[in-house]
Amino acid sequence: MTKLFALLLLLSPSAFAQTDWPNTGNDKGATRYSTIKQINRGNVKNLKVAWTYNTGDAGPGNTTTMQCTPVVVNGVMYVTTVKSKIVALDAATGREIWKYDPYADYAPAKIYHAGGGVNRGVAYWEGSSPRPVASGSALRASRDGSKTARILAATADGRLISLDARTGKPDPSFGKNGAVDLREGMDRDLRELTYGATAPPAIFEDIVIVGFSVGEGPAPSAPGDVRAFDARTGRQLWSFHTVPRPGEFGHETWAKDSWRDRGGANPWSGVTIDTKRGLAFVATGSAAFDFYGADRHGDNLFANSVIALDARTGKRVWHYQIIKHDIWDYDLPYPPILITRARNGRKIDAVAQVTKTGYLFIFDRVTGKPLFEVIERPAPASNVPGEKAAETQRIPVKPPALVPQGFTEELVTDISKASREYVLNQIKEMRHGPIFTPLDVKKTVVLPGLHGGFSWAGASFDPETGTLYANTNNIPRVMNLIPTPDKPWPYRVSGYDRFVDQEGYPAVKPPWGLLNAIDVNRGEVSWKTTLGEYAELTARGVPPTGTESLGGTIVTAGGLVFIGGSKDEKFRAFDKTNGKALWEYKLPAGGYATPSTYAVNGKQFVVIAAGGGGKLATRSGDTFVAFSLP
Repeated sequence: MTKLFALLLLLSPSAFAQTDWPNTGNDKGATRYSTIKQINRGNVKNLKVAWTYNTGDAGPGNTTTMQCTPVVVNGVMYVTTVKSKIVALDAATGREIWKYDPYADYAPAKIYHAGGGVNRGVAYWEGSSPRPVASGSALRASRDGSKTARILAATADGRLISLDARTGKPDPSFGKNGAVDLREGMDRDLRELTYGATAPPAIFEDIVIVGFSVGEGPAPSAPGDVRAFDARTGRQLWSFHTVPRPGEFGHETWAKDSWRDRGGANPWSGVTIDTKRGLAFVATGSAAFDFYGADRHGDNLFANSVIALDARTGKRVWHYQIIKHDIWDYDLPYPPILITRARNGRKIDAVAQVTKTGYLFIFDRVTGKPLFEVIERPAPASNVPGEKAAETQRIPVKPPALVPQGFTEELVTDISKASREYVLNQIKEMRHGPIFTPLDVKKTVVLPGLHGGFSWAGASFDPETGTLYANTNNIPRVMNLIPTPDKPWPYRVSGYDRFVDQEGYPAVKPPWGLLNAIDVNRGEVSWKTTLGEYAELTARGVPPTGTESLGGTIVTAGGLVFIGGSKDEKFRAFDKTNGKALWEYKLPAGGYATPSTYAVNGKQFVVIAAGGGGKLATRSGDTFVAFSLP
């Protein structure tokens, strides 16, 4: 450990308040906004690679990915690699300080990885130690021994790990040898179920709050309860049942005993915190099974809901269910973002919730009341025996939907005559219709698709302008239910197949990927521009189409929106006022993660994980790339 690194850890984090990126969302409300403005509209074109760090654990071909957003505290960067190793780097140079492998001394008979085994980052916690402090200088009296700096990581195999931020060594006072087995302390046996976390934990005071990824298929699934733990010891402090038990609020939304041993309804995307009010916000996914609900009639609280919890006790403060009785896997893909909205000359603290359906819901942060009108719109009925689809679904009047709301012949691709004729011929054998058309045993076109609309990439929020920035996808899927007479459950889903033309391009008219700027004060779209490009289509004279993207935006006081995410593997900077592309760089692999920005010794950096692979199936990589001005 260098003397510089040791000195940095002795200094107060408040001294770096404007230069760090201390949480994956920067602030605990996940606005992903930075006040640093050394890199700006005028000079961003001069950005160069400052350093790279190769993790060395990428898989062959397109078999692996990285979705980590780097956290930077006191000049030290903390990242997770392709295989969830936790690494501390010198944020100015990319030099490795320490590395911890959570699987080096961990060899269970079988590992059940949630969410494909990805990890989106870690949490940094610094708390007071109960131990007395020996005499010494004022600095040492306030810091040496009286403060503990820890890296908290939740793993896809179901553990919560605490490491000394200085050394990367497990904290012996936390759990068992630095780890808590998250399958313990539950009222069901989870040993052979998928149960873990892909999002970083959230920290409020000395409380670590975890949302979980679980199996969502027809087979038995783990519960999606929100859970909180003591940051020092790992002891569980509270849990919130996302499927209410008898006597709990919302239990009546589950017919008969359909709540019993029910899985899903899980906040897999993580947790955001209102530190002033002591509120924890989560957004949940669908109840298991994702595509069939005849065994769970009712609205099914708290699935597909925004929930405000007391961060100290886990008690529900308010909730709002966005989708009732979900049978489309329309999980809420990102935790509520803490924003402010100007209304009638005053500021209102609010939360913004992105959805796979392409709608943005905005709620009063204290009461949960929608700040724009929401209507109940009739929804299609199901043809599946025993299924009872919700009769209505909730649609906000503002902002408008950012993607098409269902599939029609008018939306069929027009990039070439041959492509259009191919798709028109295909849909003769398929069901299609408006959004919320339930699946059937016959192939059904699902639009918006399962990556949105909005996806787990979420959004960023600029408090200067009241603008939310987010990428959206317009990629249809084709799916159907398949009877399973040899199983204890009646159906499985055919797969998650993209609906494409004969060349493999999406079956709908472009744009297929957009970057959007949404004015949350007026509830209107300020601008939108295509994100990503198929160079071969551009060469054929097709206007830029955009591509499907995974990985989100950050926004800075320098007037910039940074984002990777697109299938063309480029990292870009846009003018936040008009969406004009100002800079781009071809990464060594797709940047399917959200970047972060920070400053060390007066120099601003922007960094992104280039892991490729994953759901977009481009070449895999293992590189963190940091950029700065010359």
